This record gives sequence, structure tokens and C-alpha cells, in this order.
Amino acid sequence: MLRKICHIGNSQGVSLPKEMLEKLHLSVGLDVDVEIDEKGKRIIIEPKTSRATYETVDREFASQVSDFIERYKPALKALAK
Repeated sequence: MLRKICHIGNSQGVSLPKEMLEKLHLSVGLDVDVEIDEKGKRIIIEPKTSRATYETVDREFASQVSDFIERYKPALKALAK
């Protein structure tokens, strides 16, 4: 899809079609991650996902999950295939 770079205040930007945003469940005000793929010469825009951290998850539970993953890593990898 061809788009043009335009001025947005003192910056530049690209508008995104409403249909594209709807497919990704994005709307005005939501956060996105923007990265540069220098090797592929691309700009990557992805919906920001909230990730639980050890500060927001009970430490004992997080420890149990980590132990489980380590113990059953081969089986989990096989299931992932």
C-alpha cells in the first residue's frame, strides 16, 4: 500500500488506513512499538503488548512456573511443534 510521508507538527509521519488499524484492534491513543530493521531497511510498527513482570506477579508463583518450564522444557518444545 503506497502512503506519503507528511508533516505532523514539527515531525513527519505516515497515516494508517482505518481498515488496517481495525484489523490489528488499534485505535487513537493506544501505544505501539516502533523499530527499525536496518538490515531489511524497514520500519516495524507492532501493537504494544502488556507483559507481566515479576513485580506484578506473585514471586512464589513465578518461581514455580520457571521451575516447571525448566523441568519440562523438552516436552514443551515438542508440543510447540
